[in-house]
Amino acid sequence: MSSPGRRRIDEIGDESRRRILDAAEELFAERGFDRTSFVDIAERSGISRGSIPWHFKNKDGLVIAVLQRAMDRYMGPEQYAEAFPTLAEVVLDYRKWAESDNSALIFMVLAEAMGNTGDVHSQYQEFLGRRRAGVELWLRAQRPARADPAAAAKQEHAVAVALQGAVLGIHLQALIDPDGVDLDGALQSLATLVDRNVADVWVPPDKPAKKRRKKNPG
Repeated sequence: MSSPGRRRIDEIGDESRRRILDAAEELFAERGFDRTSFVDIAERSGISRGSIPWHFKNKDGLVIAVLQRAMDRYMGPEQYAEAFPTLAEVVLDYRKWAESDNSALIFMVLAEAMGNTGDVHSQYQEFLGRRRAGVELWLRAQRPARADPAAAAKQEHAVAVALQGAVLGIHLQALIDPDGVDLDGALQSLATLVDRNVADVWVPPDKPAKKRRKKNPG
């Protein structure tokens, strides 16, 4: 049943968009970005070729939408709406995404973005920025009250960049060398390191963090 105020034409549009995304995700995984055309997607989805740019403007917009939807299955905002996640929970969700059939999409789009100064480049920047913002939000929730907001925000951004780079690096290694990389172990080790040192995020750069004193075994 249609929700109040929602027109049938909107529902038809949503269904068309879903079918296009389903077909594109399958074809990108099977053939790659370059070898998939709007004609291929139209044939697989049963939606006319002319409707695809109406929904997604161009192929670059479509591939970003495919990537975003695929990742949101495992790390969508609605998953964290009721309770703020721990880093261990976020890492577990990322592992599920990394082990999915289409997680290589994130690197396929990255390769396309690096050789492109158009829409896919700017949209991939935005995609990465949204993911970093999630990490910064997680850090901000733990920020001590005494921290200077401007300095803390700068440090949180730097940590988010580093953490995102580390996660992507682990993911890429696992895709290329699945037998040589323990994806779960590496991600859990990263989460442990961050949890253990998260208090040092807000230490001013000119004041090195105090070394933890070793407990005297005696």
